[in-house]
Amino acid sequence: MSRRLRIHSPAIHYFDMVRRCQSIREAARRLNVASSAVNRQILKLEAEIGSPLFERLPAGLRLTAAGEVFARHVLVVLQDAARASSELDALQGLRTGHVEIATVSGVTVDLLPSVLENMTARYPHITVGVTSLGSQAIPEAVTSGQADIGIAFALRRTADLQQLGVGHFRLGAIVSADHPLAGRREVSFSTCAEHRLILAKSDLSIHHLLAPVLARTRSPQKAALETSSVELAAQMAKRGAGIAFQTRIGIEAELSTGTLVHLPLNDNGQVLSDLGVYVRSSRYLPVAVDAFVRALCEEITRREQYERAETECS
Repeated sequence: MSRRLRIHSPAIHYFDMVRRCQSIREAARRLNVASSAVNRQILKLEAEIGSPLFERLPAGLRLTAAGEVFARHVLVVLQDAARASSELDALQGLRTGHVEIATVSGVTVDLLPSVLENMTARYPHITVGVTSLGSQAIPEAVTSGQADIGIAFALRRTADLQQLGVGHFRLGAIVSADHPLAGRREVSFSTCAEHRLILAKSDLSIHHLLAPVLARTRSPQKAALETSSVELAAQMAKRGAGIAFQTRIGIEAELSTGTLVHLPLNDNGQVLSDLGVYVRSSRYLPVAVDAFVRALCEEITRREQYERAETECS
């Protein structure tokens, strides 16, 4: 069994749970302790620090400026304790632990299941949590400690995030097999704009990747559909409702069966989308998290190489 180190004051754990839940009552329920016990520990911390850590609002609790500072310290302490716990387990030959992943939804279709299948076979005692988010929400999930690993396309680099692996995939138009453009090897966005378009909303990285070419193209019509769901865009493209845009990641099965065709964009060269694996900067990774990061990076690299080889052969 994986050990759960309790070498720090319960107040640290109580504070972190209240921060996550924004409610003492809900934190107490998840911790399986009395609300009064949680409140007492929070009051004790506030007395020691000499400043309120939470604002008591009608809608719940919100961190004060002092609370934000203390929360960053608590995050480092708890993540380091998790790392120490996993390293102690590793010394005993164990491969246990828990990994939280925040990922864009396209990765959950085929890439991530392949990694999870292999990791489960190798480390059956590691548990995993997966949350699907838009690319723009993933940095906050990682830096706040809600997720150990972030997987996202085209993230803007910041000092708080460390990129441990990346694959470069061509952005392309996806069309049904009977679409007039389906027989082409590549296509320009301006050519696509002569047909019905399905475009991504601003919370998806695809929107920002297409913005430059969209600005240069005088589209004669408004997009038939705008959506923040890449799954919906792919489904509508498959039904012949228009041309959608994404990488090959997430539509592997449709490409294999021929129900969708992926046409790389060739506007002033290739339009590339970077799929990266991210962790919080300066964090020491627990054994389980490190193993998952390595497996994810290997799978992304494998798929990038496969796409490159397929492009060279076509």
